[in-house]
Amino acid sequence: MEDGGSRIRRRVSVRKRNRGSLESLSVAPASAESQPAEDLEDEAAAGSRRRKTGSPEPTQENDSEEDMFSGYDSFTENSFLAQVDDLEQKYMQSFEHRELVTDSATKGLCSESTKNKVSVTTVSCFTDSETNKPVNSQSGLDVPAGPEPDNDLLFDVPSSQMLHSESSQSGLDVTAGPEPDNDLLFDVPSSQMLHFESMQSSSSDLGDQSTKERDGNSHQSPNEEPACSCKEQPQQSDGFSKVTASPEINRRKSITDRLKSAMTGNATAQTPVFSRSKQLKEILLSEEISVAKEAMESPSDDRGPFYSLPSKVRDLYVQLKGIKKLYDWQHTCLTLSSVQKRRNLIYSLPTSGGKTLVAEILMLQELLCRQKDVLMILPYVAIVQEKISSLSSFGIELGFFVEEYAGSKGRFPPTKRREKKSLYIATIEKGHSLVNALIETGRISTLGLVVVDELHMIGEGSRGAILEMTLAKVLYTSKTTQIIGMSATLNNVEDLQEFLKAEYYTSQFRPVELKEYLKVNDTIYEVDSRAANGMTFSRLLNYKYSDALRKMDPDHLVALVTEVIPNYSCLVFCPSKKNCENVAEMLCKFLSKDYLNHRDEEKSEVIKNLRNVGNGKVCPVLKRTIPFGVAYHHSGLTTDERRLLEEAYSTGVLCLFTCTSTLAAGVNLPARRVILRAPYVAREFLRRNQYKQMIGRAGRAGIDTVGESILVLQEKDKQQVLELINGPLENCYSHLIEEFSKGIQSLFLSLIGLKIATSLGDIYQFMNGTFFGVQQKILLKEKSLWEITVDSLSYLTEKGLLQKESRGDTELESHFRVTKLGQASFKGAIDLAYCDTLYRDLKKGLEGLVLESLLHLVYLTTPYDLVAQTEPDWMVYFRQFSQLSPAEQNVAALLGVSESFIGKKASGQAIRKKVDKNIVNRLYLSFVLYSLLKETNIWSVSEKFNMPRGYIQNLLTGAASFSSCVLHFCEELEEFWVYKALLVELTKKLTYCVKAELIPLMEVTGVLEGRAKQLYSAGYKSVMHLANANPEVLVRTIGHLSRRQAKQIVSSAKMLLHEKAEALQEEVEELLRLPPDLPGLGGPNTEEA
Repeated sequence: MEDGGSRIRRRVSVRKRNRGSLESLSVAPASAESQPAEDLEDEAAAGSRRRKTGSPEPTQENDSEEDMFSGYDSFTENSFLAQVDDLEQKYMQSFEHRELVTDSATKGLCSESTKNKVSVTTVSCFTDSETNKPVNSQSGLDVPAGPEPDNDLLFDVPSSQMLHSESSQSGLDVTAGPEPDNDLLFDVPSSQMLHFESMQSSSSDLGDQSTKERDGNSHQSPNEEPACSCKEQPQQSDGFSKVTASPEINRRKSITDRLKSAMTGNATAQTPVFSRSKQLKEILLSEEISVAKEAMESPSDDRGPFYSLPSKVRDLYVQLKGIKKLYDWQHTCLTLSSVQKRRNLIYSLPTSGGKTLVAEILMLQELLCRQKDVLMILPYVAIVQEKISSLSSFGIELGFFVEEYAGSKGRFPPTKRREKKSLYIATIEKGHSLVNALIETGRISTLGLVVVDELHMIGEGSRGAILEMTLAKVLYTSKTTQIIGMSATLNNVEDLQEFLKAEYYTSQFRPVELKEYLKVNDTIYEVDSRAANGMTFSRLLNYKYSDALRKMDPDHLVALVTEVIPNYSCLVFCPSKKNCENVAEMLCKFLSKDYLNHRDEEKSEVIKNLRNVGNGKVCPVLKRTIPFGVAYHHSGLTTDERRLLEEAYSTGVLCLFTCTSTLAAGVNLPARRVILRAPYVAREFLRRNQYKQMIGRAGRAGIDTVGESILVLQEKDKQQVLELINGPLENCYSHLIEEFSKGIQSLFLSLIGLKIATSLGDIYQFMNGTFFGVQQKILLKEKSLWEITVDSLSYLTEKGLLQKESRGDTELESHFRVTKLGQASFKGAIDLAYCDTLYRDLKKGLEGLVLESLLHLVYLTTPYDLVAQTEPDWMVYFRQFSQLSPAEQNVAALLGVSESFIGKKASGQAIRKKVDKNIVNRLYLSFVLYSLLKETNIWSVSEKFNMPRGYIQNLLTGAASFSSCVLHFCEELEEFWVYKALLVELTKKLTYCVKAELIPLMEVTGVLEGRAKQLYSAGYKSVMHLANANPEVLVRTIGHLSRRQAKQIVSSAKMLLHEKAEALQEEVEELLRLPPDLPGLGGPNTEEA
């Protein structure tokens, strides 16, 4: 037979890609010029049998490189994917079944072969690698035979079977379109048909030979199949499946039907909440975490994709923080052998050097790879809340909890999680309480890492003593907990290294170069350590000053700030809060009116939002300065006001802040130029540590190429300033002994109460391991550490907080235990200077507790440490006293404060009767808090009592925290059971101090009263609403809310929601768990029972 006769011409339909015609199949007519006459006749005969579902379309070329399956949308009975799977299933039938079919196939062949005289060779099945070939939808293709046995699953099928497969179609005319019901390959793309034909097992000569065999023989055994056969089990073509289908196949649902049913169901079902791509990402993340965990535990140098963390962490830093690459020092620090071996580490760099990022990566390693909890200690509540907001998104994406321990927030002991780990972000005080709770419950080993920011604060007063106690307890009770400390201002690092048993890493890297200048009169000098006197001449100020301006601005601040604003930002540090406001107003008086036009609409929006959070009132100073892009920033502002001003400054709407030194240690607000108004903080001369922190704000990474600091000084301070800028940083010393009640006495009480050390010898050994113990030779002059230890224990015993339990053979073996009052004191974190006073006040309160109003309870929770700083305005005091109800006057009478006493003080009369000043002052502060709870408006209370609104808010925060401490104090003493329920509700009121409907929203970190009111008015009335909110919608509906803030609010709400859900699940499991001490459990009589 001719070569052309051995080739198969087949018409292949082209599927439309339009979803509107999923079930339509187009049959392309073959060109008359390209087909023989007999083919056209056969096609005409077959046309009546062909199912037509759409009008014919011309054939099209498709050279797309996309996946073959993605171009075909139909999932009807002719689905290509279903046909291929059905074909493959039928080809995989057993060899015996194929043998039985051979006889009937050959008989059918003999009767048809003479009439048709068409040679059909073996058809191959396509492989996975071939499915990605471009689709070629030409009709009437002539394909030369070209067998590829390696890719042909059907290469060893006998030719008689394959002949029957082809002859079972109508008339064996393969050029005519077969009926879809009878041919699974009816709708196969022509490119795949091309592959079928190119896989023929022989050349045209072999085709001739097989034709002769089919014409002359009535039977061919399986042994006569081609010699070259695949090792795989041969499959059967669908052409004879109807004749030889086994009962088992008939009973089994076909793949076509199952695919059709499943895909139809998928099409009608709702879209799942989590997409397939997200599921795949989560699987990949889980795998990467496992890989990273194995890498951490193995000695291999393969540390995982991103410092032993999943690559998703790197993606999140790019997405959420815009960090694409680490600095060289950060990479070096993270790859230190001490870090990889989990040794304690102290590292120090200049401000803005990127210290926090290293700590965050180490924390994520602990949470995700080692599956341990992490504690991060930060100095201020505002920084805690800022960090909570920024890390909540990481917690949501990576599967860990971020918990806030600041003010009155935090659970003791912390919730024990089933699977996910927790990142505790705490202030210094709350961090100490948290460590105490973990030690008491035996869970300190679950804490894998403690990170301390601003480590130099260990040498600052009572807060430094508390930080030292926290770290000493961790070191003593857990050998597996790693400690990381970081600071920008450390000098005597050796002492800290010895205390923490840590290694030290330092670098002078700054992302932006810092240039330091000094200004004396009209001359500016550059600080130069190589110069003889430490500075070199830089330039003269060239600014025309009028006599009036020179008188108002002798320090030339207007000249210095106008060199950078409004295009760049500037910070002016002032010695006092009042000076901040005065300087801001003075600058605005002499600034050009052109400054009013710079982003004027956005500045108007800032004033509008300040009015909203101030219940219709705005500070008159801010109202005058903000139009010029200037504002003051100090503790006299409310938290809402500070938050709004900081956001406006960060976005460039405000270009200048006049501020106190507290901003340098608070939130990160960098500037192009930093000006120090004077080398003083209040009345004290500036310390080098403070100076370094302030000038460290100069230079914004990624924005500025250089940062500048200018210290304004007088001639009289010149020598002292030169010593300041060229001298070393101040040393850091322990305050454990200086702060007796909050230091060593509190430490001893908690050591014995937590059973960390109960004997005199153990306590002395513990003390030797503290920071104070390291520095005892420097700090102790008159007494030894042993004598101080014995004296402190004796004092606590005399005060009724400790009891000597037994006396051993030696004094070292003397043991102590805490009394009930001692237990309550350390559990409530009460300052031991006030614990006995608190006990007496609570005891006296039980005798006549007035519950008709909150005044009595508010008095009992007013912080003692603020009382000494209070100087009442006696006229205001008398006015408020005269407005008390009879029940509230009873409270004053119980405390021993009469209206006549207040009246005499207000009128300046002499008073013979002695009244406890502390009680009088404390009651005055209670009036402030009580008014605030009733009105929930800081502005009105501020005006009523003539107090700064920032001071009132600090008083409220302190009262909420102290109320929480008093609650824990009462929980340990049965006699105060009545206070437990009362103080829970009062603590909540003091914490939020808003209307009840706003409290759920303010539970979300970063949502303060002003923002809560905006959200509530917009319809977001619960945590669930916020957790499911769209950040883009929030930005559009909530005034002055940036996209970054919106995302942080949503993330924080989701985190809070997840925490509550996890707590409920834990409670359910605890209720359903079988008690291990159940009587008869596992006993011999269990079955009988």
